[in-house]
Amino acid sequence: MTALAVTGHMDLTEDTVPLVRAALEHLLEQYADDGRLVGISCIAKGADSLFAEAVLALGGRLSVVIPSRDYRRNKVKPDHAPLFDRLVESAGEVLVLPYDTADRQAYEAANTVLIERADRLVAVWDGKPPNGKGGGTADTVLQTRTADLPVDVIWPNGATRRG
Repeated sequence: MTALAVTGHMDLTEDTVPLVRAALEHLLEQYADDGRLVGISCIAKGADSLFAEAVLALGGRLSVVIPSRDYRRNKVKPDHAPLFDRLVESAGEVLVLPYDTADRQAYEAANTVLIERADRLVAVWDGKPPNGKGGGTADTVLQTRTADLPVDVIWPNGATRRG
């Protein structure tokens, strides 16, 4: 079994989504050969959900980590809710962390769970340093590297973020 966790940007531009989707599929194919691929994701909008969809498309098993009890109600926007719900339903495991509110502490705990359960981390990351808010993509990459876990960075040529 190969357990791959994901971290990545939520604010991918519309033109970036197909680039990231193709790069994820290409990377994940090498782990899906033995039929024992497990993808671990918080299934947030953007990179997390693209990764989860790719894992399922390749016949892998999805393990979902939800940062808090209120995450679906308070953090999942209406445009992402149908995909979020479909991914939860498709998951072989759903772990809801024991936090009431989706805040920095809950996100950092979720990232720690991802790292603890993974053999590798897939990071859809533009390479920029942490923004100081904690729990973001760059923070997760740094935490993973500190734990001596391999990180595969995906940021295709032409990829951009909104804003």
